[in-house]
Amino acid sequence: MDSKGQLKLDVVVPAAGVGRRMGAAVPKQYLKLQGQTILELTLAKLLACSCVSQVIVALSQEDPYFDTLEISKDPRIIRTAGGAERPDSVLAGLYLAHSPWVLVHDAVRPLVSPADIEKLVTACVQADCGGILAAPAVDSLKLVQPKGSAGDEAQLLIERNLPRDLIFRALTPQCFKREQLTLALHSALQQGMPVTDEASAMEQAGYPCQIVPGRTDNFKITTKEDLQLAAALLGNICPA
Repeated sequence: MDSKGQLKLDVVVPAAGVGRRMGAAVPKQYLKLQGQTILELTLAKLLACSCVSQVIVALSQEDPYFDTLEISKDPRIIRTAGGAERPDSVLAGLYLAHSPWVLVHDAVRPLVSPADIEKLVTACVQADCGGILAAPAVDSLKLVQPKGSAGDEAQLLIERNLPRDLIFRALTPQCFKREQLTLALHSALQQGMPVTDEASAMEQAGYPCQIVPGRTDNFKITTKEDLQLAAALLGNICPA
């Protein structure tokens, strides 16, 4: 809590990845949009939230880029060494966090809305239940089965339609109690369970996790098409 009684949270940003799918000369978090790197834009959004105390960025030990960014000098930002996989990097950040509740946010989601972050934190703390920002599915969803012998290019045949009203796209930030998330990630790693996001670790550990609807433009920049879309939106985006 700050002097006004407002809950303050630490944020962990795993940023040790290299972004192979982008095929760029630098990790995708260091590609530029409107003259700033994606990571700078993301960190600036997080620091703009009144509920954020500090941001812990988990980076590759060989990262030569971060210290050249002006935002790296902000006293609210802490650098730590990330790991080989996402849960390793998140755990490295959690070890430096102190707040009872924490947020975890993707380094390459620069379009996140500060208002959505505040809404997520409020919903989780009031319900005493961790949760994630998520967007409802709007397209028809098809479950497919590959057809073809081994070595052939798979032909994907539709098996059945899925009810989209029960399906959401997981976004970040994700908000959980620090101690619970730490235990859940440790447990998942020890059991060799896949951890696609923090919610998956919490689910496997038996903790409840709620959905808090968020803006659909809070997408993860993974491909060149994503980068082009983000650039277009940043030029015309409405205030959040």
